[in-house]
Amino acid sequence: MGPGPMLVEPRIYAAMGMPIVSHVDPYFYEVAEDIRKLLGMVFSTQNTFNMVISGTGTAGMETAIVNFTEPGDKFAVFVSGYFSDRISEIARRQGNEVVRLEKPWGETFSGQEVREFIHREKPQMAAFVQAETSTGAYQPGKVIAEAAHECGALVIGDCVTSLGGMPVKVDENGIDIAYSCSQKGLSCPPGLAPITVSPRAMEKLRARKTPVRSFYMDLKLLDDYYDGAHRYHHTAPISMFYALREALLIVAEEGLENRWQRHRRNHLALVAGLEAMGLRMHVSDPAQRLWTLNTPRVPEGISDAKVRARLVQDYDIEILGGFGPLAGKVFRIGLMGASSTEQNVLLVLEALETALAAEGFQPAASGRAAAERCYALSGQEA
Repeated sequence: MGPGPMLVEPRIYAAMGMPIVSHVDPYFYEVAEDIRKLLGMVFSTQNTFNMVISGTGTAGMETAIVNFTEPGDKFAVFVSGYFSDRISEIARRQGNEVVRLEKPWGETFSGQEVREFIHREKPQMAAFVQAETSTGAYQPGKVIAEAAHECGALVIGDCVTSLGGMPVKVDENGIDIAYSCSQKGLSCPPGLAPITVSPRAMEKLRARKTPVRSFYMDLKLLDDYYDGAHRYHHTAPISMFYALREALLIVAEEGLENRWQRHRRNHLALVAGLEAMGLRMHVSDPAQRLWTLNTPRVPEGISDAKVRARLVQDYDIEILGGFGPLAGKVFRIGLMGASSTEQNVLLVLEALETALAAEGFQPAASGRAAAERCYALSGQEA
């Protein structure tokens, strides 16, 4: 129950046991085409260019940057956590002129801050993290896209910890290039990075003046492999494609909005339990909190490492702590995909209460009882 990988659905393990075919077999291309169509659903987009990169979420991040920027381009990044820092570093290595608007880890950007920054810098590309895994903060990105498009810029959105668990809404938010990963909200093993590209971004890709610096992540070559002449590019991880197709079918069967509501309901119950115990959420505004990754503050004088060790030893539950400026200051509790269940919420609250008490923190009230009340109220509303 950390920030990922999450629990994997049994159906996905079964799908991975299917016989391997060649990476140029017609059946493999059928699987890839199924994934392309289903990605449109989960990204909430009409884009026709939906693809999977053979690699983890960072491969998706690097693919987005190397294909749609050229050396010397001005690249604007909204920085308030670890993964926006990573975007900045990849853009710098690509030879872009990186400009950053920075806020403390866990805060989000207001419309006025966004517009002033974009209109002042006039970049060719703007990037933001919709779901910041290091802080638990949610930045939908619509205002960023509006301001960027006014200046003729494209927008990259990091949806690694939102896809499959929260509204990504690529089209509604105006995101030109969005990427994610397989091991979080989609409940797959790690190894694939879904990506979607708008027609506006595809025009820029076709018009670029220099070759894409990465052969492996060149989307023109990948498109020719998956959807064009099926010209060999690399050996795709066949079993992971089986897994991702099954995961996306599970999302479709549950219904995307039903899946969002499940994640929201479990998040609200967890927060109710944590606050009843006397813990304070790092992201103060409820509207800016991820439903998929929760960051309660570690109580003063308590070792987060010792609490987490007790959870593993006594309950076989893994949560993680913070890093960077949040090291030792927050717990990171994941509720994504198959891990986001009422049973898991009640279990982790009960275990966390016991572990905190053993380290000298006395909870103000029962977290489990508060979560149960929250579930009861949400059931009445439904």
